[in-house]
Amino acid sequence: MASETRDTVRGAQGGSSFSLSDPTVRAVFYQVLVVGIVVAVGWYLIHNTLDNLSRRSIATGFGFLEREASFGIGESLIDYSPRDTYGRAFLVGVLNTLKVSIIGIVLATVLGTVVGVARLSSNWLIAKIASTYVEIVRNIPPLLQLFFWYAIVSDSMPPVRQALNPIPGVFLSQRGLFVPVPVADPVWGEMAFALALAVIVAIFVHRWARTRQARTGLPFPTGLTTLGLVVGFPLIAYIAGGAPTALDVPQLQGFNFRGGAVISPEFFAILTGLTVYTAAFIAEVVRSGIVAVNWGQTEAARALGLNSGRTLRLVVLPQALRVIVPPLTSQYLNLTKNSSLALAIGYPDLVSIANTTLNQTGQAIEGVAMIMGTYLTISLGISIFMNWYNKRIALVER
Repeated sequence: MASETRDTVRGAQGGSSFSLSDPTVRAVFYQVLVVGIVVAVGWYLIHNTLDNLSRRSIATGFGFLEREASFGIGESLIDYSPRDTYGRAFLVGVLNTLKVSIIGIVLATVLGTVVGVARLSSNWLIAKIASTYVEIVRNIPPLLQLFFWYAIVSDSMPPVRQALNPIPGVFLSQRGLFVPVPVADPVWGEMAFALALAVIVAIFVHRWARTRQARTGLPFPTGLTTLGLVVGFPLIAYIAGGAPTALDVPQLQGFNFRGGAVISPEFFAILTGLTVYTAAFIAEVVRSGIVAVNWGQTEAARALGLNSGRTLRLVVLPQALRVIVPPLTSQYLNLTKNSSLALAIGYPDLVSIANTTLNQTGQAIEGVAMIMGTYLTISLGISIFMNWYNKRIALVER
């Protein structure tokens, strides 16, 4: 009895002792040590930076965002003038970056999918053209491609006063493509609301049709229904709003056109360059995803009487998406980050405007931190959405 008591005491004492020989204790100790070192190094760098800035009487903080910017921006999605603040100028840069990134992602996805499918075509010429495009474009740095597209536009287009006028109201020159746009009217907001409502209704119809087909086996024309909703709802809103037809037509005034909308050479070059470059990588992602699908799936679809187009759309691509989506996310992130190359051709993106701001204010740390934070936020947003979509299409084991 006494022996058992002594063993129990020793076991209790041994269990409460701190020993690095215990794997759990050792793991916790090293993790705490690493975190402590990181915090100490970060505190040292921040303290040292603030101390040096104070000694040199350099202002810190983000108060400069409320000061007048005093510089112009060539194009923006919102109203801007040199009398506006640095904060609004920075917002213009963020919106311009988002515009290039979103449109580029859509166009690169479409072009990359077409080229990826074309690489697997049984037609020798189509397959070779697609393969040549991929191999050439992927091996040329994107910055050189931007210079190439910008040179094509700037060198091949005529001056403003000799602008091409292929269609009444449309002008093409070294300053860009000028086109008429509808005059501001409340009906356009109503049409946007009608379009959003149509999309919501189409989603519910799609879910209902899928449930109905699973229960009865009867298909429902969701494609035509969606098209009718997306076109019909805005059209009804347009007619109900009076069907305005007034247009703001570009007019030559001085050395440039005024009015209408313009696609600048800088925007065309950055959008085309990023789309063509990224689409080459997406094409390989799509091709590898299709090849990863077992050939038996295609044979089974053809045995059921499906043609090649329906087999690809209904059988192969839905299964290939599970392989395509993860690397496709990386290409979307690369396109977004590569948009910073717009600085080289003069497109007023986030980096370009932030660079002008920090040169005028001298607050480089804050400017660079804002650039990094913005790109981080955009990239995380893309990653979160694509991860959600990847989980949504993943196979669920029972």
